[in-house]
Amino acid sequence: MADLIVDGGHPISGTVIPSGNKNAVLPMLCATLLTDEPVTLENVPEISDVAKILAYFESMGSTVARADDGATLTIRHDFDAFRSGEADLPLGIRSAVLLLAPVMVRTGTLTFDTDAKGCALGLREIDPHLEIIEQFGARIVATHPYDIRREEPLKGQAIWADYASVTATETFAMIAATAEGSSVLMNAASEPHVQALCEMLRSMGAKIDGLGTSRLTVTGVERLSGTRVRVPDDHHEVATFLAIGGVTGGRVTVKTDITPHMTLILRQFAKLGLQFETNDGAITVTGWTREISRPYTREMLPKIEAAPWPYFPADLLPQAIGVAVGCRSEIMFWNKIYEGALAWSSELAKFGARVHLSDPHRLIVFGGNNLRPAEVEAPYIIRVVLGLFLAAIQVEGQSIIRKADPIRRAHPRFVEKLTELGAQVRWA
Repeated sequence: MADLIVDGGHPISGTVIPSGNKNAVLPMLCATLLTDEPVTLENVPEISDVAKILAYFESMGSTVARADDGATLTIRHDFDAFRSGEADLPLGIRSAVLLLAPVMVRTGTLTFDTDAKGCALGLREIDPHLEIIEQFGARIVATHPYDIRREEPLKGQAIWADYASVTATETFAMIAATAEGSSVLMNAASEPHVQALCEMLRSMGAKIDGLGTSRLTVTGVERLSGTRVRVPDDHHEVATFLAIGGVTGGRVTVKTDITPHMTLILRQFAKLGLQFETNDGAITVTGWTREISRPYTREMLPKIEAAPWPYFPADLLPQAIGVAVGCRSEIMFWNKIYEGALAWSSELAKFGARVHLSDPHRLIVFGGNNLRPAEVEAPYIIRVVLGLFLAAIQVEGQSIIRKADPIRRAHPRFVEKLTELGAQVRWA
């Protein structure tokens, strides 16, 4: 595992272009299995999970052509690829669960184990995926490893999910796209990456209504065609670069076409004193007051809550916390999704930050801290590394973030982009 050496306290400024959204590109790659025609994806981020899925495709006989820009891929799955009984799923990546639906649709059978894992964010259940697959007509023959088979055509279903799971919603959309009849999912997730997958399926000929809402309706079609689509920019990365620019006292502009998705995100970061300008195709952080916005109900503690979209994303809570340690007053952060996702906050004390973990979901950051450089150890959670980084880069002096590799799973060329803006940061 590599470490990040951060020389903080220096303003960074300039213009940066964000990477494609990791959480969008992975289901979009999996959805290419739903057609035998070529599918071209643009703005593909160069991350390890993408490489693993592409290697899996190639091992099964599919072709992957890379354009000279490195960010455009054309994928074609041969009709004989993924033959029945040979479609074992790859291990070692959480996104392997997104292959369940398209492999089942394509082959009628699949086998997989449950050893795939991504971040250390607590238990990630696969039950919602298996329940959806079963409701559409597949049968679980065995477990450990799982053996799932489809003996009849998949039939459209009306499903009311227990909660708004992003990947389960994506599983539903990929199965329902070619299932017989109409399907409805209540309590559907509506995150930007879910919308991106559904828009891709539409461009392939799927009939999907309700994008961006909690009710998704899909009318199955006989077959899907090839397409050419662009992976959307990563709203997490857009916000992260803006936050980094702000806490260093610089002025950073992020060029992006996803400004409509940034409204609530920017408003929450503005609670922490960050100031923004939004123009057509770009967002600029222009300053940082360090003042926490106070609620009109003076007895209440200011807070930022993270929950499923359209709430503030849980994947941006660590970055907001990294900003808050440099503010002048207190604020509470509430992660309503992952239990234990705030346990890393004890590392912030090494910077001199005063924080209190109220329970597995709520953290209070106290203001007016005398921050100092520190050596900290990051857990295997992508965005937590960024939270620690934001604390480090605002402090004058050299800090070390141990085991910072998870950044590379979602943010390609992260360090290179920052150094181009003038940041003094390097891998070690």
